[in-house]
Amino acid sequence: MPLSDINDRIAAACERAGRDRSDVTLIAVSKVQPPERVEAVLAAGHRIFGENRVQEAQGKWPAWQKAHPDVALHLLGPLQSNKVRPAMELFDAIHSLDRAKLARRIADMAQELGRCPDLFVQVNTGEEDQKAGLPPAEVDGFVAEVRGMDLPLAGLMCIPPVDETPSLHFALLRKLAERNGLPGLSMGMSADFEEAVAFGATHVRVGSAIFGERVPT
Repeated sequence: MPLSDINDRIAAACERAGRDRSDVTLIAVSKVQPPERVEAVLAAGHRIFGENRVQEAQGKWPAWQKAHPDVALHLLGPLQSNKVRPAMELFDAIHSLDRAKLARRIADMAQELGRCPDLFVQVNTGEEDQKAGLPPAEVDGFVAEVRGMDLPLAGLMCIPPVDETPSLHFALLRKLAERNGLPGLSMGMSADFEEAVAFGATHVRVGSAIFGERVPT
């Protein structure tokens, strides 16, 4: 589906929800996509992209960032403590902050680098054993802890269980964000981004609907 169609659908979802289109950021999820597909989206003028792995992003994005200095990169996948430096050097936002050890490592590195990406706390709204993220009951305390480190906390992120109605999880994430005074809601993917917009998403993460199905590595 062309990028313009996705933008049109986001605009229509915003109109239905009584929201301004400028309040929703479209992250084109380029993980495991062939270079020609990413270059086509760059050529169409899009500049906000998401990757799941630091190492993969390191291998392909520096050249594109040099050619397009206005590109913004968002890390969507889990971040290991030993990858914090390259992640903070490469990415403009990290959507997978989910533990105190990682927050402390980011805080230390921010002091060293003199900069820090925007941070989203990942919430495991379905409390799934195999999925990263904090259980909802721990979000308030963790947000307070991160704020105590003077980190740029932008909002919350979730990935709903595939076999459950996503709106329940979007509503929960919004409630948690509102309770903690956080403006950002990173939620919604190719199959449900319009529903996420209706529940207040500020960042939607769309991959296959823009690029086509991912190419396995």
